[in-house]
Amino acid sequence: MLHPSYTDLMAKINERNLSKDQLVSRYSIVIASAKRARQLVNGDEPTNSRISPRPLSNAVWELFEGHIDVK
Repeated sequence: MLHPSYTDLMAKINERNLSKDQLVSRYSIVIASAKRARQLVNGDEPTNSRISPRPLSNAVWELFEGHIDVK
């Protein structure tokens, strides 16, 4: 199970995007996380405060902390 939870992650992303439309699709989070995890696997350095050996966990925390954004 990934932490933060989907609901926490969705609330945090929508909080940052008040001027844009609300994010309503889990698909958007999955795609953004997968793209970032692939970048981490290919050698990018994680920018989040909680470094994990798992690229997907790092990608989810980067989304939660606002280092990357969902478009």
